[in-house]
Amino acid sequence: MPHILIIDDDPDLLSVCRVGLAAFGHELHTAETGSDGLTEAAIRPPDVIVLDLGLPDLDGLEVCKRIRTWSQVPIIVLSAEGSEDRKVDALDAGADDYMTKPFGMRELNARLNVALRHRPADEGDSVEVVVGPLRVDLMHHEAMLDGHSLDLAPKEFEFLAYLARNVGKVCTRRMILENVWGPGYGKELHYLKVYAYRIRRKLDDEKGQLLQSDPSVGYRLAAPND
Repeated sequence: MPHILIIDDDPDLLSVCRVGLAAFGHELHTAETGSDGLTEAAIRPPDVIVLDLGLPDLDGLEVCKRIRTWSQVPIIVLSAEGSEDRKVDALDAGADDYMTKPFGMRELNARLNVALRHRPADEGDSVEVVVGPLRVDLMHHEAMLDGHSLDLAPKEFEFLAYLARNVGKVCTRRMILENVWGPGYGKELHYLKVYAYRIRRKLDDEKGQLLQSDPSVGYRLAAPND
């Protein structure tokens, strides 16, 4: 039974999640402060953490950063309406995904299942990522669609490979620019639009089902079986 830790100061939300997630087969533990959440995560390491950004004692971003100093557990942040910058900051701080309140239990369960499928099992990157008809071979720097090699320019492959290393996770625009183009980049947002367009054309993915965009936040490579 997957062990889920929810850090949120809303007792009503915790109560609903406790009943709802149990019905989906999850074991739930909760904490209402950032300090208690950090202690709980250290004593009983969860399979996934759901973290509210608005906590009474510690900022949710600080909690996320502290957890990332010693754990790679998937973290899904909860954000209030209209806080796009906070979502981006949380993803940059190490969160894997985000949800906007209010949310449905089916959506939360779906996000948890994606996180569980891609939680790190051991150290080191996977050498191959398969998403539907797409196969990205990170070791040999090759991408194939339906068994046919894709003719990708070097930066196109690096862009796709970065998303593949973080498959199923939202990668912010700044994260992609700094990791693909280099630390001197971060504001050249037009690069991403151009390269995403080129890659989608080569993937025959004009609707963005494989290479998904999240407006004003970033991009993600669809998780396998999504």
